[in-house]
Amino acid sequence: MAWAGTAALAAAISNEGGLGTIGAGSMNGSQLRMAINTVRRLTSKPFAVNLILISPYINELVEVVLAEKVPVCIFGAGNPVDYIVPLKRAGITVCGVCSSPNLAILFERAGIDLIIAEGMEGGGHIGDVTTMTLIPAVAEKVTVPLVAAGGISSGSGMLAAFSLGAEGIQMGTRFLCSYEAEISDEYKTLLLKKDVRGTEITGETLGHPVRVLKTRFSKRLRKTEKTDPKLAEQMMLGSLQNAVKTGKAENSSFMSGMSVGNISRLLPVQEIFKNILDDYTKKLETLYQG
Repeated sequence: MAWAGTAALAAAISNEGGLGTIGAGSMNGSQLRMAINTVRRLTSKPFAVNLILISPYINELVEVVLAEKVPVCIFGAGNPVDYIVPLKRAGITVCGVCSSPNLAILFERAGIDLIIAEGMEGGGHIGDVTTMTLIPAVAEKVTVPLVAAGGISSGSGMLAAFSLGAEGIQMGTRFLCSYEAEISDEYKTLLLKKDVRGTEITGETLGHPVRVLKTRFSKRLRKTEKTDPKLAEQMMLGSLQNAVKTGKAENSSFMSGMSVGNISRLLPVQEIFKNILDDYTKKLETLYQG
């Protein structure tokens, strides 16, 4: 959710009882501090900051998280072992995103508080295991709380995740399709047009697979990866920022999970929460009655 996981969206989610998250993947330290201050102006509820370990500013960003005493820090794209102890000593809950049971085990051994297991149905950077397979595999190997991510956009999906061994869910694509999401109108329009087969994976041959909406640009990028990898890398630079800021289809990667096909309307964050909880309750009652 780099670029798309803004302070305003995070605050809106936290205000409804979720854990709104600032996507700091594109930020430096001063930008993150500004985003944290904005969230605190908009909500008094807990929130999180998501840090990408491959960021050139990672040490600077961790220092900001420590200085600002952010309630929750979520790490992605690697093993945050070097940061877990100082963050926990500061009273910060530390979470890690993984796409395999082995990485989840390493997280737990390093003292992480919570694990987010993300299946390949999710948008953005992904692994190669489906959510349905990954969650029970990770749940069997770790004892810390487990959150399921990847392809979840409804109460039914939440119920399924719980039955597989998760204790919470993480959603990204569903909140991109909200009024509070500060992404281009073109991005939102594309999201609502796509069905469950409306995404594809780019960057796979380059070693960093990313799930995006199918567009002429994504198809051209996939072809270029095979013929000119260096050019493909150049094409990918800034393509998510372009999608969020301008929505120009000719140079934008519109990151999205496969659950986009289950989303038909833009809704306020408040209504998204209500619909998910209502759907969850109804499906649970149906199962009990059966």
